[in-house]
Amino acid sequence: MRLRDLGLTAADIKEKVNKYMIETYERYDFLAERAKGMYVYDENDVPYLDFYAGIAVNSTGNCNDRVVLAVIDQAMDIMQTFNYPYTVPQALLAEKVCTTIGMDKIFYQNSGTEANEAMIKMARKYGVEKYGPHKFDIVTAKNSFHGRTFGSMSATGQPDNACQVDFGDMTPGFSYAEFNNLEDFKSKVTENTIGIMVEPVQGEGGVHPATKKFLTGLRKLCDEKGILLLLDEVQTGWCRTGAVMSYMNYGIKPDIVSMAKAMGGGMPIAAICATAEVAKAFTMGSHGSTFGGHPVSCAAALAEINELLDRDLAGNAKKMGEYFLEQARKEIPHLKEARGQGLLLGLEFKDGLNSVDIKHKCLEKHLLTTAIGTNLIRLVPPLILGKEHVDKAIAIIKEAVEELA
Repeated sequence: MRLRDLGLTAADIKEKVNKYMIETYERYDFLAERAKGMYVYDENDVPYLDFYAGIAVNSTGNCNDRVVLAVIDQAMDIMQTFNYPYTVPQALLAEKVCTTIGMDKIFYQNSGTEANEAMIKMARKYGVEKYGPHKFDIVTAKNSFHGRTFGSMSATGQPDNACQVDFGDMTPGFSYAEFNNLEDFKSKVTENTIGIMVEPVQGEGGVHPATKKFLTGLRKLCDEKGILLLLDEVQTGWCRTGAVMSYMNYGIKPDIVSMAKAMGGGMPIAAICATAEVAKAFTMGSHGSTFGGHPVSCAAALAEINELLDRDLAGNAKKMGEYFLEQARKEIPHLKEARGQGLLLGLEFKDGLNSVDIKHKCLEKHLLTTAIGTNLIRLVPPLILGKEHVDKAIAIIKEAVEELA
């Protein structure tokens, strides 16, 4: 929909949002009317360099032609069926995902938090059925973020985070250990523990990658204790971190892994993949989803994944991520640390510089970013970017910081 075709202005849209919508987001003062490749355009057709990609979603670029055509073709055939009949996109996507990442079984969901809910439920049911009614506890990391539904927000190790405050008691069965501290995780495992659940790179927690020693140590710990390693790859999955899945950077494999965001190329879809043994925990009626495995979303995801793999966008993410960090450390003033994995990047600034102010100053200069906390901006651009896009973003951030400082 375009404003000019509707006879509306940007002010009209903002007024309708303010009047009718329940707002829990800090809005950009910006109306996104169309998008293509590395850019999002406002109602005046002004281009904004996209370094947030719908929060790590549009990995093959905004409105990728292959994904858009897949959506149109599938929508012309069948839109929604529920999961009683077989559908072609579901089956082809299941095969593609499982064979690509080396897992046995897949279960479709709609969003990242739902995928994490499904992962938690599968692990708990597996533990209770195999070991008894006490075996359902899960250890997660402090400063983690796993979503906003009750199970996933209870797994989130941030008790003061707005996603947990004033909602009453959290779901029982979770304990928290320091990220990248293997000994602390070992100390939290009890006879009631069935799993350890972590992000390979903490995103909302400040863009902190796991060390190889930590993640391989967790895998070994889980094997020794006969418990499950659960990896939340909602944000890190599908080429974002320089490998198809972030766990491939560490040479390990989880028992269950969740995914979403980039998987659908802009369409809502998520999933968990599990080993055949653990997947047996989900039996008839134990879990379900009306829209999980939606034919149009599955068709989009199949096109997105093929595009990611055919163009080796994991390789480009690795190369461009290294180049971005190198340039950021050289060019951007008042920087405390630049870190990340692939194109999941964080710039942490010294005290006195507010990340939200930097985000808005970058917006004024037509660069889209996100802010975490008070001193860090997160950058998760489409994986198609080149050096010219990196150089442009670095120059804008540098200028924004200099003006604010």
